[in-house]
Amino acid sequence: MDLRVVPRVTFTDPGIASVGLTEAQAGERGVDVAVATLPMTHVPRALAARDTRGLVKLVADAKTNLLVGAHVLAPEAGEMIQAAAMMIRFDLRVDQIAAMLHPYLTNAEALKLACLAFTKDVEKLSCCAA
Repeated sequence: MDLRVVPRVTFTDPGIASVGLTEAQAGERGVDVAVATLPMTHVPRALAARDTRGLVKLVADAKTNLLVGAHVLAPEAGEMIQAAAMMIRFDLRVDQIAAMLHPYLTNAEALKLACLAFTKDVEKLSCCAA
């Protein structure tokens, strides 16, 4: 059993979900930490639903680009966190996820946008840009 990838979810409004390490925990373990934070105001689904509360915060290893932690405060946070758990479990790099197609107009698209935020200013992208 890989306990690194046990998702934690608190069913509040908005929801809270987390998997992996926090920024502080990663630093304590010697990880060269890179962080990307994406406010839900940049997620098309959140805009369409008129509920832009929250954010997605991703913690990665700057040397390898591997995701080591994900934290979501948003409606549907519990639904969104499993993809991040799979990213950690299967050693997917944030650039690999950023390059994938994600279903448009879903909250899960926030993970792709957060991965893009490591290298791009997401606020300046159109809805379909990469």
